[in-house]
Amino acid sequence: MPSVAKHTAQTRRGEIVRLATTSGLASVEELSDQLGVTASTIRRDLAKLTAQGKLARTYGGVMSLAHHPEASLRQRLGEAHAAKRDIARWAADQIEPGETILLDAGSTMGALADAITKMPELNELTVVTAGISAMGTLTDSVGIDVIALGGRLRPLSQAFVGPLTEAAVQRLSFDRAFMGADSVHAERGICEADLEQTRLKELMMSRAEHTYVLAHADKLGQSPFHAWAVMPARWTLVTDESADPLALQSFRDNDIEVVVAPRRD
Repeated sequence: MPSVAKHTAQTRRGEIVRLATTSGLASVEELSDQLGVTASTIRRDLAKLTAQGKLARTYGGVMSLAHHPEASLRQRLGEAHAAKRDIARWAADQIEPGETILLDAGSTMGALADAITKMPELNELTVVTAGISAMGTLTDSVGIDVIALGGRLRPLSQAFVGPLTEAAVQRLSFDRAFMGADSVHAERGICEADLEQTRLKELMMSRAEHTYVLAHADKLGQSPFHAWAVMPARWTLVTDESADPLALQSFRDNDIEVVVAPRRD
């Protein structure tokens, strides 16, 4: 019977996902030994699988996302559309003309970018973002200076991540940072599919005077993945009217400001 190592890269990556799923955690060294390929080959495979949302990287290894697959940006565009619109409109109302703001990646950030374009009073605004959807929405906006954070494109989230993105963030500061999240927890912070995302979010928040996490009701209190962003001392959760009062109270009990965006027709 031929070894997995002699199969195609696609077959090998499928075996990596299977091994990570059955074992829970798998290290680069273990995968290299079992599949009969070099550690560098395994690292390239893991980078590919992580970008596809099939695995989440950990220090020295990988974990399966089989039970909590990461949704693509395209899938998220159809989720909680009205709630995201209400949240985005409230967030846009907080911005002052002349400010420099940071828009994280994600569908809610796309909604916020759209809300900003409908507010002509926000002139001389500088918007910094790593999200392709926000960039595209703001391209033709008059009076808005768009700064794109480059780096490695993460196809699933349609956003730039990695050391080049982080280096750009460290050269800037923001009046306000508007953050997205796969989920948000009162004690743990922002949850994302991989550590590269959470590292970037931490840097973004550390450079902002005010941080807002925009998350509709379904994202509150969940732990779908195992990568977390440590939150600043003070930040604001912005959610929608369908949020469970008990879930909101858990944030307030942790001294987190909570805003419920009003529903708008």
